[in-house]
Amino acid sequence: MNENVNQTNRPPEDGENRSNDPSQESPPTPPEKRGDKRDPQPPPSPQGASVHQVLFILLVVVLAVLLINLFINPYKTELSLSDFLKLVDKGPTPEAFLDVQEGPENAKKTVRYRDLKGIRADDFVVSGTVTREVLAPEKHKSKEPEKNVSFFVGRQGFTNDNGMLLKRLEEKGFKFDAEGYPSFFRYMAPSMLLLLLTIPLLFLFFRFLGNSGAMAFSRSRGRQVAQEDIDITFNDVAGVDEAVEELKETVAFLKTPDKFQALGGRIPRGVLLVGPPGTGKTILAKAVAGEAGVPFFSLSGSDFVELYVGVGAARVRDLFEQAQRRGRAIIFIDELDAIGKMRSGHTGGGSSEEREQTLNALLVEMDGFNTSSTTIVIAATNRPETLDPALLRPGRFDRQVLVDRPDLRGREEILKVHIKNVKLSPEIDLKEIASISVGFVGADLAALVNEAALLAARTGKDCVTMEEFTEGVERITAGLQKKQRVMRPEEKKRVAYHESGHALVAYYSPGADTVHKVSIIPRGLAALGYTWQRPEDDRYVLTQTELEARIKVLLGGTLAEEITFGNFSTGAQNDLERATEIARSMVMDFGMSSLGRINYRENRQTLLGDGMFASRNHSEKTAWEIDQALRDILEHLFREARSLLEEKKEELIRLSEKLLESEVIETEELGEILEPEKARLAREKRDAESGVEADSIVEAEAASESEAASIEANTTDEERHEPPT
Repeated sequence: MNENVNQTNRPPEDGENRSNDPSQESPPTPPEKRGDKRDPQPPPSPQGASVHQVLFILLVVVLAVLLINLFINPYKTELSLSDFLKLVDKGPTPEAFLDVQEGPENAKKTVRYRDLKGIRADDFVVSGTVTREVLAPEKHKSKEPEKNVSFFVGRQGFTNDNGMLLKRLEEKGFKFDAEGYPSFFRYMAPSMLLLLLTIPLLFLFFRFLGNSGAMAFSRSRGRQVAQEDIDITFNDVAGVDEAVEELKETVAFLKTPDKFQALGGRIPRGVLLVGPPGTGKTILAKAVAGEAGVPFFSLSGSDFVELYVGVGAARVRDLFEQAQRRGRAIIFIDELDAIGKMRSGHTGGGSSEEREQTLNALLVEMDGFNTSSTTIVIAATNRPETLDPALLRPGRFDRQVLVDRPDLRGREEILKVHIKNVKLSPEIDLKEIASISVGFVGADLAALVNEAALLAARTGKDCVTMEEFTEGVERITAGLQKKQRVMRPEEKKRVAYHESGHALVAYYSPGADTVHKVSIIPRGLAALGYTWQRPEDDRYVLTQTELEARIKVLLGGTLAEEITFGNFSTGAQNDLERATEIARSMVMDFGMSSLGRINYRENRQTLLGDGMFASRNHSEKTAWEIDQALRDILEHLFREARSLLEEKKEELIRLSEKLLESEVIETEELGEILEPEKARLAREKRDAESGVEADSIVEAEAASESEAASIEANTTDEERHEPPT
């Protein structure tokens, strides 16, 4: 952002960390009205319709488990091996019995077993029938004994007992038998039942995953927007006229391809929208689809990325197949750099290999052997320098359209789009709002309009005024006001002198931006006060004088503290950091030092302005000379700013006292405080000009009334009443 907001920082407390978009498109349409939908090819997800099926399957599972348990364990009672042997020792007579304690410790039951018969034995189980009777407690006592109750005794681990169990049964005179060959129904029925139950479960499972789970990994996640739901055209886009003009030709390609192919022209394969975040790249793609009247597929670059290698490439192929089935279509890929990053020279594993395979698939689909000439790919990115060169060559992305930050006129046009549904005061001047929002993109302007409307509603106003827009700009640039923060009088006075030093140096320094407002009301995370400067118009280049003026303004705050109080505070941290960075850029980037016009910093700048890769290509001696030149610039400008503040010390005191009194000083009031005589003459001149203009308006109105009276006097009654022919 080109505005300068000099903030007085509060010192960080212990353990505290300090740190500091809708675009110009219309507000997002609710999902139920947007019409976004997946390609109709895949069947609808069965999640909502299969609730009854799931309940039915669960019921079948429960019944099957009970049935299987009946086949496997048909016995009602289990006896311990020791109790069984004791009962055998009693003999086979009906009078022989054994009383056993069963159940948990707190609910013991006394059960009597007798009449043991029908004994069958195998390697694992001894089974038979007994008569069972519960004797105690009274509430569980059996009314009459249960006869022929099936029981079993587990003997696994005691199989090799040298026939001890058989000898014991023979000695006591029991009749017994060995388990015969297992029947097919007894042992195979449970497995067959489980198999029959598994088939419908697997069918339902694969049907479910085929639409929403692992089986759908290779299906594209692109959303096709219905044509009737695309109500955005180029008339809804503002502030990017050059980009709109460039994209209109793409629309003409889609509408009338034969017109260009008849002359040997080729429809472009792709259009790459490049620009900072929030400038309106997405709405431009929607406008192209709305104007061309063709199917529109929208997705993000991250939708192709998965953990498993090959999934992204399959999704790319599936997306292009869907688009080609619909003839002419537009595929919009947002954040293309997620899959289109430059390939490295070495082969790696994991996500790097997956991304490269996805990129290779995209390259082939855009310009390969089986490429369709009826599908246009529109992509958006804010880091074009990271994209692979093979992706940017002609034949793939033939057009690269820059969607840059809007200028003054562009910001005014964007504001007109966003205020359509906002009730504004008649005094609103959109040009003035655009002038104080230098550097704002469409997303910032949309947020500004919304913030102003919320502020007006919060204060109970019936319309939005300039006051809310100004406050909205300050909120976006400096943060929220903190009027409830309690500051000691000494701190508040120091902050007032600090901000007054910024404002006074900016006012008297040639090349400095105009001071729009000075405030000692805390804002944001760490700003105890701020001086808001803004240029008169958009700036694209800066001179050495202007850069030096910015450094002097930044140093003015700490110098004002030192001159007034004899020392300075930690509030100048951000000022010193920014001043040092400007001076370093003057020495290393712009050649504005005694070292000559040489660039010492070799780095690749991103579209956002931050250096991606930095390398040092100079010696230690040159580095020392750079540091010395940097120090010379700062010390020279430090002396100039100190001299100015010492010369204007009375004005500094006057401005600080006024700031302590009112807390906020605007541009006109600042001029009246620092140069009252000059401000008075300017005000008189302005009043005189407005008086002359008023007199001319009165004279013009009088002349118009006189002319009308003379015409009326020369008109006869017949002329006044004669009907027109």
